[in-house]
Amino acid sequence: MIGLTIYESGTIGAAYLAAVFISNVPEAISSTTGLAASGWRARRILGMWTLIALVSGLSSLLGDVAFRHASPDAIAFTLAFAAGAILTMLADTMMPEAYKHGGKLAGVVTTLGFAVAFFIDQLD
Repeated sequence: MIGLTIYESGTIGAAYLAAVFISNVPEAISSTTGLAASGWRARRILGMWTLIALVSGLSSLLGDVAFRHASPDAIAFTLAFAAGAILTMLADTMMPEAYKHGGKLAGVVTTLGFAVAFFIDQLD
């Protein structure tokens, strides 16, 4: 989706970049903590995250190239599919876990996150 965003707008907006960073850092910390607790060595964890970063970067480049000549319908389908996948991940794993560990405050923090994203987008 990052490659498609670059293709469509020619740049990545501050709101989008902040959203990716803000959402991925806590997820990475949580995953890293779980891996370390289950016995993974720091070097193996770092190697895995490095590989993920490289694959993500290459995927963004591929997305930019692949959608240069795509029809508006293909782009709309891809965006809708990606949005649905993100909603599925949130509903199935992230929100239940957030509620389990954070209680009702998880909903408030989620709403604040959307408000911050909206505010950043308005600054862009």
